[in-house]
Amino acid sequence: MTASNTAVETPQHSGKALTHAAIIIIVGVLSTTLAQTSVLARIPIQNLLKNELHADRAANAAFFFWATLAWYFKPLAGIVTDAFPLFGSRRRSYIFASSILAVFCWIGLAFTPHEYNKLLWVAIVINTFMVIASTVVGGYMVEVAQATSGSGRLTAVRNTVQNLSTFIAGPAAGYLASVAFGWTAAACGGVMFLLVPVTMLFLHEKRIKIDSDQLLANAGQQLRNIAAAKTMWAAAGLMALFYIAPGLSTALFYKQQNELHMSTEVQGYLQLVASVCGVIASVAYGFVCRRIGLRTLLFGSLIVATVLNLGYMFYTSFGRAQFIDGFNGFGYNLAELALMDLAIRATPKGSEGMGFSLMMSVRNLALGGTDWLGAKLMDAFHVSFNSLVVANSLTTLIAVPLIFLLPRLLISKKDAEIYEDAPAPRNAIQQ
Repeated sequence: MTASNTAVETPQHSGKALTHAAIIIIVGVLSTTLAQTSVLARIPIQNLLKNELHADRAANAAFFFWATLAWYFKPLAGIVTDAFPLFGSRRRSYIFASSILAVFCWIGLAFTPHEYNKLLWVAIVINTFMVIASTVVGGYMVEVAQATSGSGRLTAVRNTVQNLSTFIAGPAAGYLASVAFGWTAAACGGVMFLLVPVTMLFLHEKRIKIDSDQLLANAGQQLRNIAAAKTMWAAAGLMALFYIAPGLSTALFYKQQNELHMSTEVQGYLQLVASVCGVIASVAYGFVCRRIGLRTLLFGSLIVATVLNLGYMFYTSFGRAQFIDGFNGFGYNLAELALMDLAIRATPKGSEGMGFSLMMSVRNLALGGTDWLGAKLMDAFHVSFNSLVVANSLTTLIAVPLIFLLPRLLISKKDAEIYEDAPAPRNAIQQ
């Protein structure tokens, strides 16, 4: 039995199984998103680095780049979990073990001295275990999406949960930044622990028996599948071009505090506004993806995201900030939805964990690296914030014409058409 034949029992046989799959995906995405150092803990850590350790923009952005190091190597977690069962499991055991270990590490961070390097090393370990959990949840989601012809709708569900995470994280992180840092670690550890009982109760998997020789053969097969997946590499290239632009995140954080004199609570509120608009984008995408082909959705959403991003040139007051963050939250999430839809469609079957995580690593590396680049340009070369905004938008725009170079079969169809030959009932995910 090869790894590709040992997927979690698909939810195509009963409404109960489908409900269980939905619970796993929703809680899995919520836990591995909200509990990240760059989500719920971001404002508290940024605030600690800036105002307690007196780090400049570049050092602040560099902390998050290195803290999320494991996310750039997510494909390694994908190939391990796809090819090497843990206690006879490709999904359940990995999620349970990595979640428990991440919780313990968050507890450890609460007692870590407030020194840049010590905090950084613990954050790296936390993210390592969270990457494993996220990779397995992502692989499971791709299996369900491909079995039920629902890449667009599951992408919308995933993005909605991610935006709900930032919806919660905005005001919560703003408040946590104003109290003792230990509360941040406790909150993140508690959120991550939610995945433990859900996994034990709802993720049921056929036990896999496989010998050591077959383990190595599975790993080799995973690498061959990925290497031969030209469509996947094309999709990853397009995603890289979209995300590789001088980042604004840390630069915006400093602008909000230094120039607009915002408190962390107000900064959290602005994140809330952006996430609400992101949820609206997710709901809208869930409807239109069944009526419009992916090529049109990619083209339109990338153009909208580029234009709305230029609004940051007018980020000069709290009133304007609300509208700009809201519009950008809508446009950016719309573009991400289309790109995630593309990523799921392009992932080769049998290599769901590695294939999907490879494309997510392209995103994570680009976002982390470009945010550091943007901060460095401002600190070392005195590039203005508005110049950074223009460079960000123009670089993103380069990706738009390359949409038409993607395989027509992959992007011309609407959601539920791309896998219409799959053995699962086409309306299985409608519930």
